[in-house]
Amino acid sequence: MEYTQLGRTGLKVSRLVLGTMNFGPQTDEADSHAIMDAALDAGINFFDTANVYGWGENKGRTESIIGSWFAKGGDRRDKVVLATKVYGNMGADGPAWPNHDKLSALNIRRAVDASLKRLGTDHIDVYQFHHIDRDTPFEEIWQAIDVLVQQGKILYAGSSNFPGYKIAQANETAARRGSYGLVSEQCLYNLYERRAEMEVIPAAQDYGLGVIPWSPLHGGLLGGIIKKEAEGGRRASGRAADTLADPAARARLQSYEDLLDKHGVEPGEAALAWLLTRPGVTGPIVGPRTADQLASALRAAELELSEELLTGLDEIFPGPGPSPEAFAW
Repeated sequence: MEYTQLGRTGLKVSRLVLGTMNFGPQTDEADSHAIMDAALDAGINFFDTANVYGWGENKGRTESIIGSWFAKGGDRRDKVVLATKVYGNMGADGPAWPNHDKLSALNIRRAVDASLKRLGTDHIDVYQFHHIDRDTPFEEIWQAIDVLVQQGKILYAGSSNFPGYKIAQANETAARRGSYGLVSEQCLYNLYERRAEMEVIPAAQDYGLGVIPWSPLHGGLLGGIIKKEAEGGRRASGRAADTLADPAARARLQSYEDLLDKHGVEPGEAALAWLLTRPGVTGPIVGPRTADQLASALRAAELELSEELLTGLDEIFPGPGPSPEAFAW
């Protein structure tokens, strides 16, 4: 496993990030523990979760599964760079009770303590804002974060789903306060969805944030979905099914699968390997439901894509280009 520094920090993290969103809802505790053990054995040291994972009445379940894994000992906690998130409503189902969601100083304080309890640890390495909060000023957010850093409850702060201008606002406000600011941005980015290249990734690079792409297979669309359906595999559902129903989108995906078949490369592994070639990317989040899916991701980390293949991928899925040239001169 290769390692890189997370943005401008001295923190070394693996080029693959273990996403845990499936732990609980789709993968039971025993299998989740086995996947985390296998990931650690393979050298993956960067684990990502969120306080809302588990969803619905089971919100927090995923953090609890990670906490029970840490409790097994064997230096598990010491070997892991642990990232979790705050923003979503952690109160009872239904409308959020006031101050039980978003990024007020009160909710940040409450959410950190609750996550620490579920995770069974005394600190979170990277505490991420799961979404922008249009109602809370960054001065308040950084005040809360600075207190938590001083208390030793968190080490770094990161963002998720931030537009470029919010990354700039966050770090300019931090600089005025003498705070360290954001060190990472977790964004939707893959071969199919490349709009982050316009402003989010350039902003992250300019401000020294590591980029952590989520949904690297775009909901399974980049994992060879057409071939799998033809072979009787699990059929697409939801947004993936809607995409496949569009003739133009289906034709692009068919061209993608044909290109990779020509080069003898598995689609899902190629999609991950492509992200590892992109400027500014620290490492994509892989969210295996099974040990086999983790093994596939690990193969992708060792895969080298030829220039011919990279050119072909760009022809099928051209990026928008940087701003402002993407929409102006």
